Amino acid sequence: MKRSIKSLVGYTMGATDGEIGKVKEFYFDDLTWTVRYLVVETGNWLNGRKVLISPQALLTPDWKNEVFPINLTKEKIKNSPNIDTEQPVSRQHEIEMYEYYPWTSYWGGGLWGGGMGLSGVMIQDHHSLAGAVRRENSTDTKDSDEDSHLRSTHNVTGYNIHAIDGKIGDIEDFIIDDTSWKVAYLVVDTGHWFPGKKVIISPRLIKNIEWDTSEIIVHVTEEDIKNSPEYQPGEAISESYEANLQNYYGDLVY
Repeated sequence: MKRSIKSLVGYTMGATDGEIGKVKEFYFDDLTWTVRYLVVETGNWLNGRKVLISPQALLTPDWKNEVFPINLTKEKIKNSPNIDTEQPVSRQHEIEMYEYYPWTSYWGGGLWGGGMGLSGVMIQDHHSLAGAVRRENSTDTKDSDEDSHLRSTHNVTGYNIHAIDGKIGDIEDFIIDDTSWKVAYLVVDTGHWFPGKKVIISPRLIKNIEWDTSEIIVHVTEEDIKNSPEYQPGEAISESYEANLQNYYGDLVY
């Protein structure tokens, strides 16, 4: 099912032995547009420390009560690597986490490259994984990929969206697939360009991203966006709506 990021902010995260905090934002990688971490604010329990939890740790979400149960104990989280989420998360920080938690690294290729799901069941031997993670990340890899391409949904919200022939709006939200945790769409508020209209666009339409100036360029025209199927926030994205998008954008997206 498709869900908006804004609707998931504030969800409670529960360890196997109690609540650990509230979800505040999400980190996705800008290569595959896949959510890699949920950022959880622990509140009084851990002196307000924010921790990163991979979707690999999630058990079956309780959507009705807005709870994300995970397969970790509070003690395990308490003793996890203390990463400053106010600063960019480096690949070295990620290596420390993946050596501590029983997670499969998503970067690199081969056996250890990329699997994710909601079951929380890991079949790989953790010690073998730790060694593999270290081997995958040679000094050259660390130096060339220090920021690990992680982006905050909170920080990217508000980025300007530019069509080939002009600005068309700003990012208001993200729509994710709650099975794969991939970002399926960006929600764009067209503001005074096309008053009162919100649209969603696939990351596949992105031509270029200027991170320094907070701008995203898509390879469609203003007219394409103006005439695209309108998005109604708060309403579920139906199969028929997605079919309309597919028919409208055609080979540009699918």
